Amino acid sequence: MSRFTENAHTATAAMRTLFDPTPLQRNDHLSARYGADIWLKREDLSPVRSYKIRGALNAMRKVVDHQDVFVCASAGNHAQGVAFVCRHFGVKGVIFMPVTTPQQKVNKTSIFGGDNIEIRLVGDYFDDTLASAQAYCTEVGAHFLPPFDDPDVIEGQASVAVEMLEQLGRAPDMVVLPVGGGGLSSGIKSYLAEQSPGTEIRYVEPEGGPSLTAAIAAGKPVTLNKVDSFVDGAAVARIGAENFKVLKDISADNILLAPEDRICTTMVEMLNVEGIVLEPAGALSVDALPILAEQIKGKTVVCVTSGGNFDFERLPEVKERAQRYLGLKKYFILRLPQRPGALKDFLSILGPHDNIARFEYMKKSARNFGSVLIGIETDNAGNFARLFREMDKAGFTYSDITNDETVAEFII
Repeated sequence: MSRFTENAHTATAAMRTLFDPTPLQRNDHLSARYGADIWLKREDLSPVRSYKIRGALNAMRKVVDHQDVFVCASAGNHAQGVAFVCRHFGVKGVIFMPVTTPQQKVNKTSIFGGDNIEIRLVGDYFDDTLASAQAYCTEVGAHFLPPFDDPDVIEGQASVAVEMLEQLGRAPDMVVLPVGGGGLSSGIKSYLAEQSPGTEIRYVEPEGGPSLTAAIAAGKPVTLNKVDSFVDGAAVARIGAENFKVLKDISADNILLAPEDRICTTMVEMLNVEGIVLEPAGALSVDALPILAEQIKGKTVVCVTSGGNFDFERLPEVKERAQRYLGLKKYFILRLPQRPGALKDFLSILGPHDNIARFEYMKKSARNFGSVLIGIETDNAGNFARLFREMDKAGFTYSDITNDETVAEFII
């Protein structure tokens, strides 16, 4: 047994002082759909609703005897994990969060840490927050806790794999992992390489933040020029150096990119069908299953659902993006004649399942015409082909702006 494997087992034993193993649950719905034996490792059911508590605990327990002030910079799950562990050990934690952090996340972090933590809201952007946290560490001699780029954090995240193999009682054929900074993926890869070398691994990262893909292509960690922050738990501009040491030899073919809008469809389905609340990053592994459908037939597959810290105020946005991805909702600009009965003429061509979700006069573009923003929802994507044929036949002038990101950002 390697030193890493020994340390992963020690870290797993340490977890039991805080929480029971997170459940490994067979999902009948997904298993039936894909003709496979699909299990979910429910990290969304940890005390802080993400796996981040594991790395924080393992890193802190190794130095807590001679360090009593810990610092981190985070706007989400890492902050909550650190706060929870600070209270457990009875040490002081100073948690730096961006000024723009939603109040819900600030409140949850405060509840988890109680009197043991101090939250400092600093900077509009995370880089500013991180710089302030590191400067504070230097100033007071505190211990900085990175969210992923740290060997002790990697060991702690490997406890997910230790539990998974014990709970399943056999080696799965495939494990599907979300990837952000690389803490979870590098920990699980290291453990499975020794304990279950026959298990295939697929790595899923958001299309708007493919830091692992970029690093594999370059042969080293690189900083992305632009990151879509929607999948906030995995939208990382640069994969960790320590993490890439473990992940550098994986095949690019085993990395899957998940479009943000498609992730929304997975979140909505898991909520509506299974009653499982997943944050965008927590849905990544399940979201990749359609791409893997042919590879996983008849196999045992474990998907790690990494987090469930979802702010339900975002649900309308998630539903909207899911509908647009599935082709069930479209927006267009209609040039509507300024004459009596023109609107009635348009309404008469709508099908029985076509619903107006938005109707807004924008401006008069000419003396006899006005521009109208219209949003239509339907129950079958094919209904739009019929609707547009009828609009063309009736002589309406319109422009579909559903997938025009620039226009949609300012109008929709």
